[in-house]
Amino acid sequence: MNAMQTIRIEKVTLNIGAGKDQTKLEKGIALIKAVTGIEPVKTITNKRIAAWGLRPGLPIGCKLTMRKQSALQVLARLLAAKENKLKPENFDDCGNLSFGIAEYIDIPGVTYDPKIGVLGLQICVTLERPGYRIKRRKWAPKKIPKRHVVAKEESMAFFKNQFKVSIEGAE
Repeated sequence: MNAMQTIRIEKVTLNIGAGKDQTKLEKGIALIKAVTGIEPVKTITNKRIAAWGLRPGLPIGCKLTMRKQSALQVLARLLAAKENKLKPENFDDCGNLSFGIAEYIDIPGVTYDPKIGVLGLQICVTLERPGYRIKRRKWAPKKIPKRHVVAKEESMAFFKNQFKVSIEGAE
């Protein structure tokens, strides 16, 4: 197999949306810190949406982006919370994976904290191949060629092989 065709995990992003509820935001920050041991950053709104009570500069959620070895360790635990079962709808056409965990107590190694209560989070996994730097570089950035993009089927096969994930409803 060509070395440039190998698939790897670029990043794992954990996200909790709280809206304008600041107590839920504080609980979300505590939850992500309990799961990973790393302090997340707050996401801030840029637009004013009067119907939702949002204004520019208001924190509405928190997120944490992990890369390399720490991302692999946390991802294995998060997939175990889903019992290593995913659906084809969790994968997009560019091979990325996103899923949610309804209750954080399903994650191995995390115990219930009465200060946090019952809370869930979303996880997004971004896959890439060697050579994806051409779209991020400062000098002469280019698009990734269609033949080099990670396909949905390739992403499913990657997670089956690397993490022993079963995909329900797939052929």
